[in-house]
Amino acid sequence: MNKRFKFDFWTIVTLTILGIFLLFLVYPLTTLFIDAFKEPLTSKFTLANFQKFFSKKYYYQALINSIVSATSVTLLSIIIGLPIAYLMTAYKIKGKRLLEVLIIISMLSPPFIGAYSWVLLCGRSGVITKFFKHNFNLNIPTIYGYVGILLVLTLKLYPFIYLYVSGALKKIDSSLIEAAESLGSKPSRKLAFVIIPLILPTLLAGALLVFMNAIADFGTPVLIGEGYNVMPTLIYSEFISEVGGQANFAAAMATVMVFLTSIMFLIQRYIINKKSYVMSSLRPIQIGELKGISNYLAHIFIYLVVILSIIPQLTVIYTSFLNTRGAMFLHEFSLKSYRTVFSRLGKSITNTYVYGFIAIIIIILIGMLTAYISTRRRSTLTTVIDTVTMFPYIIPGSVLGITLLLAFNKGYIILSGTATIMIMAFVIRRLPYTLRSSAAILYQISPSIEEASISLGCSPVKTFFKVTSKMMLPGVLSGAILSWITVINELSASVILYTSNTRTMSVTIYTEVVRASYGTAAALSTILTVTTIISLLIFFKLTGSKNISI
Repeated sequence: MNKRFKFDFWTIVTLTILGIFLLFLVYPLTTLFIDAFKEPLTSKFTLANFQKFFSKKYYYQALINSIVSATSVTLLSIIIGLPIAYLMTAYKIKGKRLLEVLIIISMLSPPFIGAYSWVLLCGRSGVITKFFKHNFNLNIPTIYGYVGILLVLTLKLYPFIYLYVSGALKKIDSSLIEAAESLGSKPSRKLAFVIIPLILPTLLAGALLVFMNAIADFGTPVLIGEGYNVMPTLIYSEFISEVGGQANFAAAMATVMVFLTSIMFLIQRYIINKKSYVMSSLRPIQIGELKGISNYLAHIFIYLVVILSIIPQLTVIYTSFLNTRGAMFLHEFSLKSYRTVFSRLGKSITNTYVYGFIAIIIIILIGMLTAYISTRRRSTLTTVIDTVTMFPYIIPGSVLGITLLLAFNKGYIILSGTATIMIMAFVIRRLPYTLRSSAAILYQISPSIEEASISLGCSPVKTFFKVTSKMMLPGVLSGAILSWITVINELSASVILYTSNTRTMSVTIYTEVVRASYGTAAALSTILTVTTIISLLIFFKLTGSKNISI
């Protein structure tokens, strides 16, 4: 037998991790696909669910809307994120450090908080709406519908383009740019024909992430869509609101979503493989200084975008300290909303932190072990695991929630309505952050260190726990904090899986907004935002960095 397949501790670990992914990811997805082709009453094989979807405009229009809105958000994010990244990397921008932190905070906060905040500002009874009506007798467009979705999601997601492009620009050798300049290339031509082609693979990776997040988002369209149906909201309404055989139809729509996101992922991977470059930044781009009108325009553009991005967080924090009467905020400060939250909704806060903490422990353990077997003990099984761990990137949260509910709502393992199914959804969705950071730092640790430990009498297992894992810890923790931030902000899967006993802060904020209890929603959003900021500060402290790499 090949030595790599020797039945030892690491073989047990490999089989266990494979079993976890098969049980909680592959099996639920298989159940979803099978149910999509079932006739509800007889369970016979049928294409009726897909025929229904593609034959009625009400349904397939939601798919078109999802593609159009996600594509528009992606293009707008590139239009905003690319120039900001270039300006912040290549030129001196006042307050750059603070601007970067604010951009990251706006990215890590959940988009449905942004939607809720813009409702407070530009809704039918919003502050800005009433200001223009009372003072200028102008009826400005409200935040609801397609345009509102574009605004909220673009301001939420352009930081992904910013972070990806900033990282790529720092790896470009300035000699390439100087060569273009020596040949008489103007700044605009230099950017279009030299810099952008070099960073194109990274730009496409960021664009894919934006597209996936935009097409999978549930909270924003459900709060401000108002008739502009998209796939996540339609799947949710068919699966939750209807009774009878609608679960099979919802499974068919979810299957269409998985197929679409998989196609987008494969296209992006194909382009990257064709257009990738290896760059050695011996001389990074030198920071220049803009002068005259260009300097003013650059600062105005960046400041305006960042201010608009951070408005949701500032709005919820401010309004959380206002007194309320029904759905109205009064012009007086009060802690009423916080008293209500802790007396009536405290369980959702506890659930968020408890489930999040348990999920992070599991994520760290699985992430470290998976990264180790994928890089140090490569085999057919570890290759399969490495491939399967990419699935959460292409599965929308609402679809994952449905797959888990369909798989564990009956049979030998019944988890629906329990904390376990919530925690496993968090683990599956957010494991990739910790897994990627664990693998990245492991590549930087020389195998010779482990070999030296083993040669001194330490077993391979003991070497991993005593030596390797301790050296991996900084990278693992930085990824774990990002996983933690996204776990506590998770809504798409949670809103499918929660019960009254297992709802989290994100779900409670959503339900409170739907009930027009804006004060309590603001208080919970503030708690979530402050937790996100504190977690971000811990990330900076542990990594010694002021940047986040994705």
